[in-house]
Amino acid sequence: MKKNMGGADRIIRIIIAAVVGVLYWQGIIEGTLAYILLAVAGVFLITSFVSFCPLYTIVGLNTCRVKK
Repeated sequence: MKKNMGGADRIIRIIIAAVVGVLYWQGIIEGTLAYILLAVAGVFLITSFVSFCPLYTIVGLNTCRVKK
């Protein structure tokens, strides 16, 4: 797995996951929607920590800076 996520992408995904977590904890989102959003937030966190997004590979996107 080559890294294909830049720093900005990683930070944005972590922020979104944190917001979803807080919304769930506060009881603002509930039910099936909450579970779906929590699953997406979990995927966002995992992909942020490993700096690799399989979807980016499928569409040919790479936001990681190239080292020379």
